[in-house]
Amino acid sequence: MRASDRAYAALRDEIVDWRLAPGTVLGEVEQAARLGVSRTPLREALGRLAAEGLVEAQGGRGLVVAELSTDDIRELFETRQALEELAARLAARRRDRSVFEGLQEEFRDAAGLTADPAAYYALVARFDDAIDAAATNGYLSAALGGLRTHLVRIRRIARDNPERLAAAAAEHQLIIDAIVDGDSDLAAHATHVHLHRSLQNILATVSDATLRTPSSRTQATRTQTAQTQSTPAQTTPLKNLTKETA
Repeated sequence: MRASDRAYAALRDEIVDWRLAPGTVLGEVEQAARLGVSRTPLREALGRLAAEGLVEAQGGRGLVVAELSTDDIRELFETRQALEELAARLAARRRDRSVFEGLQEEFRDAAGLTADPAAYYALVARFDDAIDAAATNGYLSAALGGLRTHLVRIRRIARDNPERLAAAAAEHQLIIDAIVDGDSDLAAHATHVHLHRSLQNILATVSDATLRTPSSRTQATRTQTAQTQSTPAQTTPLKNLTKETA
């Protein structure tokens, strides 16, 4: 993997996981030293993150981690609703029935899924991939892929409520049932209901104040960065950083 790809993956994971909070300054010298890469691949990585909306320019401060507000969350869900309802419609019309029948069985074990949020989200990711593949629309899949990066970032700051996860699993089950049956209208409607409830849950969990408050993990990362700036010999090579799959 190229140095720029590794730097991009490491920074993206840290931003999505809130180890780098909104507003964190991403100075080239400091980040290059911390990640163990030169400044050229770091610039390439930051350019990709800026194109995805995870990093933004801020006057007088250079590049910083992009801010996130409840208004941003609402706008993301407005776009998500339009795209995912269309994807569900297309998937119901074009699906490989056996693929979604397999997902049906997995989503029926809602109690087991919610006991392990990481496993549940991994299953949801496979559900998303199956819909993308069934829709067979590359432009639609690319647009959804860009949105999902931000949605994972939002999910990380919202609390994992077992009751909500169980309800969400049941909502996914309804979407899958409709796709298996080839009912495009029902698939779109079930998707609409799921997204509405997901948005309401997130807005009930977070606030603009929460979105601006650094987590303990963020503080730890800032401490590490400060130590790196004062003692360059203690920098952490990028190859030793652990990547957490979104």
